Amino acid sequence: MPQPNHPKQPEKKNRVGSAMRMAAFWILIVILGLTALASFSTPAADAAEEKDLTEILAFARDEKLEEIIVRGNELIVTPREGTDLPRMISMKDPSSSLNEQGFASIIEDGQVRIRIEEPSSIWDNVFDIALILVPTILIIGFFVYMMRQAQSMNNQSMGFGKSKARLYGNDKKKITFKDVAGNEAAKQDLTEIVDFLKKPKKYEALGAKIPRGVLLAGDPGTGKTLMARAVAGEAGVPFFSISGSEFAEMFVGVGASRVRDLFNKAKKNSPSIIFIDEIDAVAHKRDARGGSGREDEQTLNQILVEMDGFDNETGVIVMAATNRVDMLDKALLRPGRFDRHVNVVLPERKDRLEILQLHFKGKPVDENVDLKALAAKTAGSSGADLANIANEAAITAAREGHKTISNADLTEAFERVAIGPERKSKVMTDEERKITAYHEAGHAVVGHVLPDSDPVHKVTIIPRGHTGGVTWFLPEEDRSYKNIYELKDVLARAMGGRMAEKIIFGDDGITTGASSDLKHVSQLAREMVTEEGMGGRTRNQVFNTSEVNFFGDRAKAYSEKTSEVIDTEIETLTRESTKRAELVLKVNQKYLDELAAALLEKETLEEKEVRDILKGTTLPPTAKLH
Repeated sequence: MPQPNHPKQPEKKNRVGSAMRMAAFWILIVILGLTALASFSTPAADAAEEKDLTEILAFARDEKLEEIIVRGNELIVTPREGTDLPRMISMKDPSSSLNEQGFASIIEDGQVRIRIEEPSSIWDNVFDIALILVPTILIIGFFVYMMRQAQSMNNQSMGFGKSKARLYGNDKKKITFKDVAGNEAAKQDLTEIVDFLKKPKKYEALGAKIPRGVLLAGDPGTGKTLMARAVAGEAGVPFFSISGSEFAEMFVGVGASRVRDLFNKAKKNSPSIIFIDEIDAVAHKRDARGGSGREDEQTLNQILVEMDGFDNETGVIVMAATNRVDMLDKALLRPGRFDRHVNVVLPERKDRLEILQLHFKGKPVDENVDLKALAAKTAGSSGADLANIANEAAITAAREGHKTISNADLTEAFERVAIGPERKSKVMTDEERKITAYHEAGHAVVGHVLPDSDPVHKVTIIPRGHTGGVTWFLPEEDRSYKNIYELKDVLARAMGGRMAEKIIFGDDGITTGASSDLKHVSQLAREMVTEEGMGGRTRNQVFNTSEVNFFGDRAKAYSEKTSEVIDTEIETLTRESTKRAELVLKVNQKYLDELAAALLEKETLEEKEVRDILKGTTLPPTAKLH
């Protein structure tokens, strides 16, 4: 596979060689300086006039000498002042001791002062040299370090415009469509891209043009990146992967430069695939606040230019992923750029089962492990969520010392991922346990009685995550839509906890335990009115609540009068759901007490246990909607 050229490499080598030559020059200067210093630091006797011992003794007798220093095999003589003798006279390698040839008499007469010294050690000179050499080396090292830092900064500045894309080719483990479970419709759309990369002549013969861009859209964790890598693996072509945020830099123009570099690399390695993850980071809608000077818009414009300049012969396909298609600029979505849009949706029940089987493949599991049941109760989970559940199940089994993964491990993993871990260390008073039991029982009774509510799956008063207890409602089958009756039942059962507290403990006994329920009711009621057209007076009308005006501020796209109507509709839905929950609980208070007592005793009740306790409950006529 051809590799992209790097024309700047010789220039980089030249810069490194120049720095090395400069460092060698300075080291040579130091060595020469030290040599000169050593020559000057040599004892002065080496440069003095040499005399034999007879002459020295004669000078001594004539009282022309001040001092004789005996240092090993060397004599160093100092003449008296006023004589015409040299300043220093020396005689190397004396063959006689001090008691011979008149030295004894000289000493006795005191004519000359004689001093005996130990010969100097080589280490004395080394120490002296080190005092000069070490600081010099440190100074040179500092200069070399600064030169390298300057060179590194220069290299970085030269590399700002280079693409940071990671190349996956034949040297990496291939991912194919077999490694991607579910999303058959998306795989079918992408199979045509693979076929074109493998057999371009087949399509060109019929006049068909390759899609220049493929946009993968879907919720986080649905496998968009995995799909893109599977396309590259199936086609056997180089795969350049980069995140949209990696184009951004504090310097204007760097993003556009990186885009050009990325597309040049892809063309040199064609046929190939460019994958831009989270493309909305650099390709969001342009508005009146923008301009050619903005870095993000320059980057987007360069992407548009590069995709427009593609020829059919380039063999380069651009794939991008986003979970915010509504944020992308329209110019990017038009035909000729991202021609094909592929929706990567949340997996259905059968797809979830395939994904779970894929992630549990190779893991030791009990024979009675029911992955179908887990797939049924994980509606709304993405592929990443399911992978996390499989991993948490393995971790739970290891923590408990199990040799294999059991159903109990699966349940604990699912609940940990969905809500959070059990807070076993949290100590609740008897009063708090009673309030929590009635609160959760209120949710369960209202949800069980109302005809359009999902069945109760589990009720517990064991604290999990940020909750004091949990009541689970799981649909019997996956559904794409919910009608107004189902949503109103969701509102009513959410208010069941607050109404149970009111009925049992009075108006003064309600607690903050219902805060999350109230937030959920308020949010869902607003969505029903403003986004789903399910209000009373505003039926079949929707209202955009996040419009951006000319100045970039978010503003309501409707009048203050309409806003008051929307608030009234939300209040009506909330009051209605509160009243229905209260009616159901008052009529079935006996079952509310029984369910709360069972929770206080067992702490956790499964679906069958809840059904057995609530078998005789009734729906009051005033709580019916249809």
